[in-house]
Amino acid sequence: MAQAAPEVLGFEQTPSDPESAKKIEGKSPGRLFWDRFKQDKLAFLGLFLIAIFVILALGAPVIAKYVTHRGPNDISLAHEMRDPFFGLPKGPNETYLFGADEAGRDVFIRVVYGARTSFQVAVVATGISVAIGIVLGVIAGYYGGKIDTFISRTIDIILSMPLLVFALGIGAACGVTADGCLGGLIEQGKLNGVIFVISAFSWPYIARIVRGNALSVREKEFVEASRSLGASNRRIMFREVLPNLIAPIIVYTTLIIPQNILFEAALSFLGVGVSQDIPSWGGMLNNAAELFPEAWWYMFFPGLFLFLTTLAFNLVGDGLRDALDPRTGR
Repeated sequence: MAQAAPEVLGFEQTPSDPESAKKIEGKSPGRLFWDRFKQDKLAFLGLFLIAIFVILALGAPVIAKYVTHRGPNDISLAHEMRDPFFGLPKGPNETYLFGADEAGRDVFIRVVYGARTSFQVAVVATGISVAIGIVLGVIAGYYGGKIDTFISRTIDIILSMPLLVFALGIGAACGVTADGCLGGLIEQGKLNGVIFVISAFSWPYIARIVRGNALSVREKEFVEASRSLGASNRRIMFREVLPNLIAPIIVYTTLIIPQNILFEAALSFLGVGVSQDIPSWGGMLNNAAELFPEAWWYMFFPGLFLFLTTLAFNLVGDGLRDALDPRTGR
């Protein structure tokens, strides 16, 4: 009697071709994340825009030296650009790509240096606020009880404050003397003052998110196993609990960076941010407010860069959230 084929007996043959083997190959969490993230075309567009702005920010001195041959505060060629009708520099042309401001300074190079200022303030301030928020959030979520109550009420108090009003008050108060406040830690018109103000009011958001996630993670079996093996509380918090909170931390960090960029622009727009000799998109928008009818380019280009930067970070943040959240259907 002829032997029955494996298919007839109900057995399934092991695929011998490479393509079939790939279909049943297991994927690591990192591979799953990348497969989901690369499907989001808008997130890749955001990454592309961020890469362009970072290159422009890092290469601002090179562009000023070898391309425009003018610095952000150079007005040596201002007399060549005066408009005889309005007394303002002319708009975009072959010499001044984005036109020039009321003092004859190159708007293009000031916009590029403004990207440098915005990224520097946003990245440093976000890093400080995220570090503070992670530490306090993990401690509150892990210990609970009175410690959680104290940290949570502190967060509620800070979140209830009118941030912009307090920022304006701190900036004005620290500008009374040349030494600033706290031994020079906060100086009006300096980057360190803006970074301090943004960091002081940004950490509660990340702390609240970390605390909420830590409350659920601390009840998991692997945490109980580590505790039964004699691991210290600090080891459990930062070696067991914190690694499981990386996904929401990464997502929220990418979303808080554009908020801090807008916060810095708002402070500079209101006159308590960086000084006029430090190019800033918010400061440029403030100077351009009264000149917009005659010099539209002075407001349009820094506003466009500010809009595209915040949009790019939000697109990347949305893409990361969808890729890291297994409950999404994408």
